[in-house]
Amino acid sequence: MQKQFSEHNQSAWNQHAYEAWINRFGTPGAAAEQIRRNPEGTVRSFYRYLGDLSGQKAVNLLGSHGSKAVALALLGAREVTVIDIAAENAKYGTELAQAADVNVRYVTADVLELPEEELTGDYQLAVMEFGILHYFLDLQPLFEIIRKLLAPGGRLILQDFHPITTKLISSRGTTAKIRKHKVTGDYFDTSIEETDVAYSKFLPGQDEASLIKVKHRKWTLGEIVTAAASAGLIIERLDEEPNRSSDVYDKGIPKSFTLLARKG
Repeated sequence: MQKQFSEHNQSAWNQHAYEAWINRFGTPGAAAEQIRRNPEGTVRSFYRYLGDLSGQKAVNLLGSHGSKAVALALLGAREVTVIDIAAENAKYGTELAQAADVNVRYVTADVLELPEEELTGDYQLAVMEFGILHYFLDLQPLFEIIRKLLAPGGRLILQDFHPITTKLISSRGTTAKIRKHKVTGDYFDTSIEETDVAYSKFLPGQDEASLIKVKHRKWTLGEIVTAAASAGLIIERLDEEPNRSSDVYDKGIPKSFTLLARKG
C-alpha cells in the first residue's frame, strides 16, 4: 500500500513543481545568489542545531527544491546528497547547486526503496524538515532507512509541523487581528486525507481543480518519537516551538517541533 501511496504523491509532485519554484524563488541562478549571501538564513529554523559542518557528509531526505542542501554545502559540509521522489524538484535542485557551485548530489528515488549501494552508513548528518512525515503510512521503516544511512554517532535533525496544529486546531482569518482558532480535529485520527500539493499556491492562473492532490497520513507526536526509538535511534532532544512570527493570536499554540536523534 505504501508503494501505491508514494506513486500517487510522486505524480502530484511532478505536475508543475519546477515552474512553481521559479515563481517562488526565481531562476536557479538568482536563488543561488540569495542563498550564497545568507546560507544561515536559509536554514535558520534549525541552524542552532547544526554545529560545525566542516568536512561532514550530509543527506537531506525529501529535500524538495534543494535550497537547504545548498545552504548546508555553503556552511561547510564536504558532500551533500538530496533524496526526493520528484524529478521536477531534482531539475530545480540540480540547477540550483550548479549555480551555487557546491557539491550537491540529487538522488531521485523513493527513500523507502533506495538501492543497497545508497545505504552507505557514512553520513554524519541527516536532515528532514517541514511537511514530510505525512507521506508515510508507517514511520518505522523510514527511521530504519535513516539509521542505515547514518554513520555511528551520526545525527538526525527532524523538524516538522506540530501535530497539535495539523491534526487538532483549525484557524480562520488571514490577518492576525481576525484570526481565530478552534479545536475541530481528532488528534488520534488515522485516516488518509487529500489536499492541494504544497507548491500549488505558487502557480497563479493554474486551475487547481486540474491538479492531482496529494495524500497525507498525519501522525501524533508520540507516534513519531516511538517510531524513531523503535528503529534503534537514540532520542537526545525534543523541542516544541511556538509560532516564530509576531502574531500574538497564535501565542501559546505549538507550531513546530524539532527532534534530535543519534545512531549509537
